[in-house]
Amino acid sequence: MVLQGITVIDLTGLLPGPLATRILGDFGAEVIKVEGPGGELGRLVGPRVRSEPGPFLVLNTNKKSICLNLKEEKGRRIFLRLAAGADIILETFRPGVVDRLGIGYKDIESINPRIIYCSLSGFGQDGPWRERPNHDINYLALTGLLDIMGAGGANPIVPASQIGDITGSLLSVVGILLALHERERTGKGQFVDVAMMDATLLALSVYFGDYLATGVPPGRGRELLNGGYACYNVYETKDGLFMSLGSVEPHFWAAFCRLVNKEELIARQFSDPAPQSAMIGEIARVFRNKTQDEWVRLTKDENFPCEPVLSLDKAVTHPQVLSRRMVTEIDHPTEGRINQLGVAIKLSASPGALARPAPLLGEHTREILGRLGYSPDEIALFYKEGVIQ
Repeated sequence: MVLQGITVIDLTGLLPGPLATRILGDFGAEVIKVEGPGGELGRLVGPRVRSEPGPFLVLNTNKKSICLNLKEEKGRRIFLRLAAGADIILETFRPGVVDRLGIGYKDIESINPRIIYCSLSGFGQDGPWRERPNHDINYLALTGLLDIMGAGGANPIVPASQIGDITGSLLSVVGILLALHERERTGKGQFVDVAMMDATLLALSVYFGDYLATGVPPGRGRELLNGGYACYNVYETKDGLFMSLGSVEPHFWAAFCRLVNKEELIARQFSDPAPQSAMIGEIARVFRNKTQDEWVRLTKDENFPCEPVLSLDKAVTHPQVLSRRMVTEIDHPTEGRINQLGVAIKLSASPGALARPAPLLGEHTREILGRLGYSPDEIALFYKEGVIQ
């Protein structure tokens, strides 16, 4: 696999970091999840399949776990020995924490100049907000994204997916791979600083471009892509379900209007906000004349984007999802055979794979310490002293 032979140390928890390291693990990197006593917070959050939370199982496939107390000097020394032979470290602590623990970039670079050390944080490693507590909803609020989510005249809505967290996670993977490519040329690693607030701003590229051109900030529920236009919206059906209409291109909009006998609306596609409101109401009445299943049958062979709004239980059985193997199965030592999200990036020559399930806490501690040269007696003493768990 494309990252076989690359060792990643995962010092992360919850969503953003674990998603990034799982992607690396999906393509063959050995991901060693270093957890403190009791395990990372993700082991405590969410409904459990049996003994392990479902979200943890999804985000930590293709990893090993070592349980190490980094506040103990012996624990720090074990980490440094591990880092000396690693290629990548990803951490998601607040800025300054890893330095205070003695495992920051400068500490590791001094013993391993080839290390690629990525810090993924809310606000980045510099700036006046660097140490503020934060979560996804806060980056969305500060960047203007939350302000334009929701219907016009209503309160901002809380998005169901963590946009800043996930975009930041993906950018950290990109940054790591860029640094890995550069290391092939120079032989040296580097520090990668990714802020989820920066990533959220990048997710606003289209709206920023509009603002650049007009000088007018986007409005909630008023823009082309946030519910202000009839051609790109969500409509309720006769049975209380919903259809999504994404006919932004004029030829798609024209095809939809002809299908529903509303040819007079074709020329009004990009009319001003007031006519748009009336047109949205008119199209809403059209959609309420049929059930969701009737709309699916009516539009399935038409050449414009119109799809049902599915609940997750229906989405995971969609033929396209199954064809792309985005939901598959994997065996776990305590949870049994469980569903798992598949590998989203499809490489033709070196595809990714689900090689191992999410690890039990400290499942690989003895294996990893033995590989680092510690004897069974030393490992037993570490357990006794609380250095490892």
